[in-house]
Amino acid sequence: MPTTNSKIYEVCPSTRVAFLGMGVMGFPMAGHLALAGHQVTVYNRTAIKSIAWCVEFTGASGANVSNTHAKTPREAAEHADIVFCCVGNDDDLRGVVLGPDGAFAGMKPGAVFVDHTTASASVARELSALADKMGLRFVDAPVSGGQAGAQNGMLTVMCGGEQTAFDEVRPVALAFARAFTLLGDSGAGQLAKMVNQICIAGLVQGLSEAIAFGERAGLDMNQVLDVIGKGAAQSWQMDNRGKTMVANTFDFGFAVDWMRKDLGLVLDEAKRNGARLPVTALVDQFYADVQAMGGQRWDTSSLIKRLK
Repeated sequence: MPTTNSKIYEVCPSTRVAFLGMGVMGFPMAGHLALAGHQVTVYNRTAIKSIAWCVEFTGASGANVSNTHAKTPREAAEHADIVFCCVGNDDDLRGVVLGPDGAFAGMKPGAVFVDHTTASASVARELSALADKMGLRFVDAPVSGGQAGAQNGMLTVMCGGEQTAFDEVRPVALAFARAFTLLGDSGAGQLAKMVNQICIAGLVQGLSEAIAFGERAGLDMNQVLDVIGKGAAQSWQMDNRGKTMVANTFDFGFAVDWMRKDLGLVLDEAKRNGARLPVTALVDQFYADVQAMGGQRWDTSSLIKRLK
C-alpha cells in the first residue's frame, strides 16, 4: 500500500491510536491511519502479523516513525486516544476488550473504543455500558466495502453511540473510510450492518438465478449484463460480481463462512425483534449448501454454483 496508495487524506491533527486485529481488513485500515500521519500501535493475536505491519508502515512515505506493535491489547491501548478494533466475532471482541490484558484495562479515562467487527447489537450494548462505568466511550462501527474497500481506504462505516465520541473519531477514521455515519444509540451500527447483509443476500441470490437462467436460454450473459447494467437492474453486485459469476471465478472477496456468520447474527436478531425474513433464511441455507460443496472461502457470489 505505501508505494501505490492514492488516497487523499483530510487534514487532521496527528492522534495517538491503537488498532487491534491485523486481518485482511484491519491490516490496511491501520495502514491508512499511519499514512495519514497518526501514531499507531497495533496488536494481533499472532504477533508475526503485527511485526509485518510495522515493517511495511513504519518509515514508509507519510507514516510516522513511532508506529509500533504491542504484546497485549492492554499495552496497545495504554497511550491511545482512540482504540480501533476489527476481529472475528463476539467472543473475539470480548477477548481483546475484557480481562487484565484487555484493552479496557489499559485505556485512559475519556478514550474512545471503536469496534469495526461485525458483531451482535447485544455485545455492542454490553461493552458500551461497561465502558461508561469505567469512564470510557464506545462506538460500534461495522464496515461495508470488503477487502478492496479497506485497501483503498473507501469503506462505508455505520455507527452507533454517543455524538461527542463519534465527532471525535470521525476525522481520524476518514483515513480509511469514504462515509462514517452515526445512525443512533449503541447497537445501531450493528443493526444497520444487518440491514446491509439482508440486502446483499437477496441481491446475490437474484443475480445468481438471473445469470443461470440466461445461460440456459443460450444468451451471451456478459453482453446481457452490459445491457441491463444500464437500467433498473443495476447494482454493485452486478457491476462487480456479475461477470466473475459468468466466468465461474470465486477465489476472492467476502468469504461464504463470513457471510453465514453475519446472517446468523441477522436471524438471531430477527427472533428477538419479530422481523420476518423468509428470503434471508432461505439464502442462509443456500450458503450452507455452498459450504458443503467446499466453498467455505469462496466469495459470496458463489451462490450461483448451486444452480450450474
